[in-house]
Amino acid sequence: MSATRQYVGRFAPSPTGPLHFGSLVAALASWLDARHHGGRWLVRIEDVDTTRCRAEWTDTILNQLKALHLDWDGEVLIQSQRTIRYEEALSRLKNACTCSRREIADSATAGIDGPVYPGTCRLKQAQQEDAAIRVRVPAGEIAFLDGIQGKVSQDLARDIGDFVLKRRDGLIAYQLAVVVDDADQGVTHVVRGADLLDSTPRQIYLQHLLGFPACEYSHVPVAVNSAEQKLSKQTLAAAINPAEGADLLNQALTFLGQPAQPTTDPADLLTRAAAAWQPARIPRTRLNPAPAAWSD
Repeated sequence: MSATRQYVGRFAPSPTGPLHFGSLVAALASWLDARHHGGRWLVRIEDVDTTRCRAEWTDTILNQLKALHLDWDGEVLIQSQRTIRYEEALSRLKNACTCSRREIADSATAGIDGPVYPGTCRLKQAQQEDAAIRVRVPAGEIAFLDGIQGKVSQDLARDIGDFVLKRRDGLIAYQLAVVVDDADQGVTHVVRGADLLDSTPRQIYLQHLLGFPACEYSHVPVAVNSAEQKLSKQTLAAAINPAEGADLLNQALTFLGQPAQPTTDPADLLTRAAAAWQPARIPRTRLNPAPAAWSD
């Protein structure tokens, strides 16, 4: 990172439910990395998928963070209020195409995140109604050095195919929104869960197309239950109780390979943990069992 480029990190939850242990781990890792480096830490609400997100969960998440003293800098950015900005960025991409579900249903192959788009409609211009808008991807490897997981590489054409930027229902896709938001907010470092590791090459590609500066990435292990399922609303993960304060934060520190802090004051605990933060101690794995209290 350039000596003149201030560290800016962020936590970007989707308001589909309250924070659970897995999302707390991601928030804490991001917060500690930013504070350890004397940087700013932003909170963004990723509610671009308005079919799944609810405003009441936004309030709950922000209150949970406040109660745990995971303080943020500046105003909270709300994706659902930024559609015009995303549309402007989309209009700058000249290598977009449209394709309906019917046109690609019988020709896709299996890939990392599901069927690989086979390029059925890549010669069409991005003007067709009732169809998703995709960005064309070239053959070749996109590689980056993750701060925790090490070297990661992906051939977008082989593993993903031309991917969606605007959905058939008119909603902007996550991949485009997150890239625009990171650039607009000046984010330099992204510390998040390893469930998003395979999305990173797509985001790096879009950063390049849009002329945005690249971020540095670190992906912490995802907390899984006893069935090795990611803790989530779908797997009925319990909401965290901020009243448990220091004990809850120490559980997350231990999960991240960091030393627990001998204090019952959450604010003091966070100050100590930021000073002692050592990313090299984080397990270099995509999945990690949650503590027993969260894994059943």
